[in-house]
Amino acid sequence: MSSQHILVTFAAPPSFHSSDSCKQVIAALRSQLPLRGIHWRAASRPSIRTIQGLEVTLVAFDSLRDELTSQVPLALLEKPLLNLYVVTCEDNEVYRTTIKKQIKDWQISVLPKKNQEWLIVHVVRPDTKVVDRKFFNMKGSVLDKIKADFNVDKRDRCVQLAWSAGEQSPAVWADLTSKIKDGLLSALDSAVSSREEELKRSEGQRHMPGWNFCTYFILKESLATSYEGINLFEDALQQYNELEATFMQVLREKNMSWFGSLIHPTPNDDSMPLLSTSKKPYRDLILANTISVFDLRSYLLSRQSALLSKLHQLSEICWKAFTFLSTFGRHLREVEPSLPEYFIESWTFSSALSVLDQCDSWVSSCPEMDALSLAHYNARKGELIELAKSQLDILGIREGYLPSKPPFTLVGLAPVADLPMSDSKYSGISKHEIISAIRDKDMFYDLYTTISNRAIDMYVKAGRRKFALKIHGSLAVLDVYRGRLSNALTIFSSLPAHYAPHRWTSLESLMLSRAIDTHAALKKPRDREWIHILLAFLKTYVNDRSIELVVSDGNIKEYIAGLVSTLREAAENLDSDVVHPDHPVISISVAGDASSSEEEDSLYLEVTIQNRLPCDIVIDEVSVTLTGQDSDRLRFVAQVDKLSPGNNCLILNCATACCGIYILDSSEIQMSRLRLQWSHKASAATVPLKGTMVSLVRLPHDSRGLDIQLRQSYQVDLGAISRMLLVLSTGRNDISMATIKLSAPGGVNFDYADALVQNPAGEFDPSESCIKIADVPRSTNLVVLIPHTDASRFSAMRIDVKVSYSTIPQSTVTRTLRKSIIVNVALPIVVNVEDFFRGERLFSKFTVSPATRQHVRLSSADLQGPSHGLNSVKIGKYQSSHAMMTVTPEHPVNYLFSVESDHGPVLEPLNLVIVYRTLREEAVALVQEIIDNVLAQTSHNVSQGQELAENITQYLEGDAAWVELYTATGELLIPSTLEIHEGLRELFTSLQQRLAYSRPPAESPSPWREIRIPVDIPRMNIVAAARIRIQSSPFRSDDSPEKLAPMYAGQPVSGILSIKTSLHWADPESKRQKYILRYDIEERIKDWLVCGRKRGEFVAQDAETFTVPLTLIALHHGELTLPKIDVKPLPLAGDDMITCVLPNIDTHQVHGAETILVLPRGGRSTFVIGMGLQGE
Repeated sequence: MSSQHILVTFAAPPSFHSSDSCKQVIAALRSQLPLRGIHWRAASRPSIRTIQGLEVTLVAFDSLRDELTSQVPLALLEKPLLNLYVVTCEDNEVYRTTIKKQIKDWQISVLPKKNQEWLIVHVVRPDTKVVDRKFFNMKGSVLDKIKADFNVDKRDRCVQLAWSAGEQSPAVWADLTSKIKDGLLSALDSAVSSREEELKRSEGQRHMPGWNFCTYFILKESLATSYEGINLFEDALQQYNELEATFMQVLREKNMSWFGSLIHPTPNDDSMPLLSTSKKPYRDLILANTISVFDLRSYLLSRQSALLSKLHQLSEICWKAFTFLSTFGRHLREVEPSLPEYFIESWTFSSALSVLDQCDSWVSSCPEMDALSLAHYNARKGELIELAKSQLDILGIREGYLPSKPPFTLVGLAPVADLPMSDSKYSGISKHEIISAIRDKDMFYDLYTTISNRAIDMYVKAGRRKFALKIHGSLAVLDVYRGRLSNALTIFSSLPAHYAPHRWTSLESLMLSRAIDTHAALKKPRDREWIHILLAFLKTYVNDRSIELVVSDGNIKEYIAGLVSTLREAAENLDSDVVHPDHPVISISVAGDASSSEEEDSLYLEVTIQNRLPCDIVIDEVSVTLTGQDSDRLRFVAQVDKLSPGNNCLILNCATACCGIYILDSSEIQMSRLRLQWSHKASAATVPLKGTMVSLVRLPHDSRGLDIQLRQSYQVDLGAISRMLLVLSTGRNDISMATIKLSAPGGVNFDYADALVQNPAGEFDPSESCIKIADVPRSTNLVVLIPHTDASRFSAMRIDVKVSYSTIPQSTVTRTLRKSIIVNVALPIVVNVEDFFRGERLFSKFTVSPATRQHVRLSSADLQGPSHGLNSVKIGKYQSSHAMMTVTPEHPVNYLFSVESDHGPVLEPLNLVIVYRTLREEAVALVQEIIDNVLAQTSHNVSQGQELAENITQYLEGDAAWVELYTATGELLIPSTLEIHEGLRELFTSLQQRLAYSRPPAESPSPWREIRIPVDIPRMNIVAAARIRIQSSPFRSDDSPEKLAPMYAGQPVSGILSIKTSLHWADPESKRQKYILRYDIEERIKDWLVCGRKRGEFVAQDAETFTVPLTLIALHHGELTLPKIDVKPLPLAGDDMITCVLPNIDTHQVHGAETILVLPRGGRSTFVIGMGLQGE
């Protein structure tokens, strides 16, 4: 159906109508068409419709003739919507006598017409338009008279056009085009409202006798074609959608009296284009009430598709066509016996492809689609092509060209035997490709392959790989049926890898089963490729039990059992191992924590193996790997003959003495050369499924098994090589051979070759790479000191220990022990020293404080000389350094020692020896001792005691509330609120009571630690002792403080400054130097006025005293300290002042602790003060 344009008529006075001027005006008006930017608010719709371009056809009024009233509804645009009368007159008299009557006659002929508007156009020359508008022109213009005569309903239907030939300005036509738009919209609104009222009345009578759907259809379509004519394609499409909905309602009501039948097959019905509206006289058939449902649905779809093409919705066209062909094809199956053979298949095939051709022709008129829209369009095209392919599936099965089994029977066909067979095939169809395919098998295969590849191409372009792969599989099955097995095997083997990511298990299983069958048909060897195909098939089997789509004949259990048996044979013939990860046929889960053996160092782990196949699986070995800290791995193994269907409980063994918390890392089942492996790392942090999966496995500590302990040596010598204390406990084991290796971070290396054993037992053979021991009996604690490089940059080291050993009863079994031990290598105490030189004696004060917040118990501290002794050196102790004391961060402990040397400086270092232990060590040792005593008296086992000790140790480390009371009284109070396992509550209560008793620190079972710190005796070039002594008179120097007369403020007193120098602590070479010293008396202007030589220089000599007289005046009363004397060395004579090194000096204020009592003095006195020595 061709689109209609809006009709607009024009008329003019006879004299003007026949003139060239009229033709020029009409031609100029046509040049302004189509009308642009029209906004229509219909009375029946609240929203505004925007018409971008409205096509208008100008026709002469006389060319249209009134037709007789027809019963057939006409389209709204078949009649004019606007009538124009063009008049040109500038003389009022001419208008009054002639033009007015002519306009009146035209108006009389126009007014009776329904849903039509009219407009008078007054054409004038541009230069006369202003003349008629003079203010004092009392006559009025011709335009004014026209408006006065014909604007009777208060609506302006007159417009002036100031135009001359050749005028192209759009502004000239603005008023006229605006009036034309208003007139057209008014008429259109009236016509649409009238037609919608008719439709409402007709639809309201639908259930009344005499109502005709075909008449309703024509009436509804007239409104749709009118919308289409004004370019409102959405509104037009809505009318056809409503028609379709009404038809479906009528179909559900089974009120089909207006239709002839479901279908009247005519020649070429199966091959004509589906979307063609001209292939049949559809409107005539509708008006005659003889149209079939088949033709009506086809016509309705074609009209919808035409409108969708103008809306550029090609994907929607393909989808509607696909839906129509699929659903209506099923309706045609109901009357298939009355149709020509293969009519439905030929019609569906031809229609699907014709829709594609039509859409491709419409693509050129559509704007370029974006990537997403283009992919969607290609997907819809692929669906139509696949629908056409499904018709070939039907033809092929009926003709025997295809087997009647999947994937060719997935289209839901009726049984072939129930379908009538005609004598002459293809006699009622006209599609050439279908006829040729029925006649010739090869042509059928070529057509099938071509259509399939075409569908694959569309799906690939659309990004729907799954659909493309499904059709690839169909082609592979066709190759098998045609005997092209090599091609089929290649396709079958490659497709599953594409199906798996999309979880299309049924198709994946189908392709794999076909690959296995094809491989067997080709009699190819069962190599690695075949094993992987079979394993992939078994995976799909356990994931999707809809196996009836795969194996149609025989017992499925026998089929699977045969494949598994063949898999075992193929694995035995491999030349190397094949590893396959995470296969779902078998799942392995740990049933709980491991258990230890009573007779040997071994662990047992119970596992549950689920066989999801319906048959036995013959295997050789099952293993589970656990991972501990720092990738420490333990492998539990068991030899197994077969796995029965369902759950199989097995006990795995590992020859190890390790303990702790391990993570289930991986598992493996070995079937000859085939190794099935599973990784459990991803499930370590997930919730176990149905309570069967255990990710964390606890390995119990075997108190009778081999064990290793590492700790810092109890005797630390900071001046020697550091050593680590290793204790090897053999437990129940008679060690035949053992190898010990340690590893530490940060470049700390162990010197195994210099390791020393403290209690030799068996053979001890240290080497460069490890420590080897042999023939060590059971219940032996072998203590070894291992030197290592400097670790002072660490406060604690994590040392990994690996022990490989074998026992005398089972010398062929190598057992392992891996353990990570945190060893504190930092000292818990800090020692600071402060030296005081007093002539030939040196006093050293050592301050001991804790390095952390821990409290440290000190047993003793001693300053010792080297082992070979020192001549003429005496070390004195001035404090009870053997009394036991506790060092806290708030209260450090000081030790004071004196060193006397008869021969000057001490050249060799001394050693400060401190015996200590931490309060934490005391508490832990006490807890362990009491636990051992309690276990000996109760029925609890050692592992329970160890668990309780660990809980209490964690409390002691995390809470310091116990420290203060334990330090004072030795009572260790453990709160009852501590979280303890219910089975340990009795043991805990007994332990708690015994720990609450008071005990002296000396009774602690914890051993003492000893640290030896080398102490270098400092050297001093000059030791000076400065003193100011008050005299009763300047002539007496032997006055003692008791003999001094009272001193008063303001009274001058005599004093002596003496500086005694000593070179005792200097090097022998330094003693031969001549040192010049400068003294300087401190200025104390608030306390003392010092008169005399307050600053001077003198030569320092060994054991000599330099004196200077002074006069001092106290400036106020009270107890005053005397001024201090600063003594500094000067550079030696002749030395370079820039590069010389000054000798070091230590100055002691002898009078530093003395005070002078100064009394207040009343009155005034006069004194004569000497300012210096006589003669100076």
